[in-house]
Amino acid sequence: MSDARTIAKNTSVLYVAQIITYVLGFFITIYTVRYLSVDDYGILAAALALTGIYVVFGDLGLSTLTVREVVRDKSLTQKYVGNTTIMKLFLSLFTFLLTVITVYIFGYNEATITVVYILTIAFIFNAFSSIFYSIFQAYQKMEYQSVATILNSVVMLIGTLLAIYLGLDVIAFALVYLAANAINFLYVLVTYAWKFYLPNVEMDLDFWKPTIKEALPLSITSIFAVLVFRIDSVMLSVMSGMEAVGFYNAAYRLMEALIFFPAVYTTAIFPVFSTLYISSKKPLKTAYLKSFKYLTILSLPIAVGITLLAEPIILLLFKSEYIPSILTLQLVVWVLPFIFVNYIQGSLLTAMNRQVTVLKITAASLVLNVGMNLALIPTYSYLGAALATVITEIFSVALSFYVLSTLVARVEVHKVIFKPGIACLVMALFILLVQTNLFLEIAISAVIYFAVLIALKGFTPDDYDLFRQILNIKREN
Repeated sequence: MSDARTIAKNTSVLYVAQIITYVLGFFITIYTVRYLSVDDYGILAAALALTGIYVVFGDLGLSTLTVREVVRDKSLTQKYVGNTTIMKLFLSLFTFLLTVITVYIFGYNEATITVVYILTIAFIFNAFSSIFYSIFQAYQKMEYQSVATILNSVVMLIGTLLAIYLGLDVIAFALVYLAANAINFLYVLVTYAWKFYLPNVEMDLDFWKPTIKEALPLSITSIFAVLVFRIDSVMLSVMSGMEAVGFYNAAYRLMEALIFFPAVYTTAIFPVFSTLYISSKKPLKTAYLKSFKYLTILSLPIAVGITLLAEPIILLLFKSEYIPSILTLQLVVWVLPFIFVNYIQGSLLTAMNRQVTVLKITAASLVLNVGMNLALIPTYSYLGAALATVITEIFSVALSFYVLSTLVARVEVHKVIFKPGIACLVMALFILLVQTNLFLEIAISAVIYFAVLIALKGFTPDDYDLFRQILNIKREN
């Protein structure tokens, strides 16, 4: 199977899973926000942010390293599975200790502390599941991961509806996360044993030292990257209270759900990047340039559309008390075009063994983000957090762009965004001039955008050839 078709196959199964997950997650978020008070939703969101930061310590870059090394040498499969299992056991204990210390320092109330502890255990299960996800990715068997993703969402939805039906509190919603991640872990464990090998744990200290040394830059990068995305909610909880966290996360969750597009694409293309870096540099350059172009084409209309339709979206999905989230959504949605590109840039640099470079960029971004949050949150609260997030992502993309311009290829950004920009302007005029049903307006806007883009020849003959290759369509002469 060609690289293009391999990417397409893996991307397709993950996209199908993520679309299902997105639909289910959409209802989970809506039901949760509508049922819980703003303060209780703020508690859940703050706890998810804090545990989302510390769960990275339960992996320390081992999952990404496993994918990269096993895709190059399948004989290392058992070695990585057996040893990373023991490594993650020690790392999970360390993670829980960090959580205990943090909630004590922050002085959270009893309900928040309980939610944080439950979610920490839930994400520890996820850390162990990622061992097997890595092997699925390395063998390019994304369908197994897709089923796990869907299973997790189904359990989450059932648990959320049950908690609402029984009239339970925010602690019950945390227990739903624990149940979903525990069931998901059992599934991936059984699937791995059935489709690959019966996992055998081992403790090869000679293997640990070079592995940890190689994974350390990846782990620190992951910690910094998660901090960039999660520290704002934690800082809001301490500096502005749980209500501000609730307003911010109502908008942030909507934006964050759309990140599945670059996340799925990057998951599928990372093994290809890793292989091409070793075997062929020219196709690597092409893969990067095409990825940059396609993700830009996809992200720009999403940002423009949500900016113009933020008010009806918030009022439709959430209660009227979330009106303050409208402007937050209009600000934070502009993170998307930069996140889409940054996913590809970070993936490519990691595939090129440039994890130290990624670490430096992420560290610089974290320093900027924390500094801006400290400066903006006291005055502008959740709006300041949104602005800090956007500026930080622009900064990160600019640094990665500079590095890859010297190592791989320089993207002519003005050419990439010119035609999609014109198509976005035409789409925006339609949204502003035509007031209709929200869903109909979104559908027509998407058709207008791509119709204008095609009319402007936004896709080249090479693009169409690639699409035919992916779809296995023979070109008619």
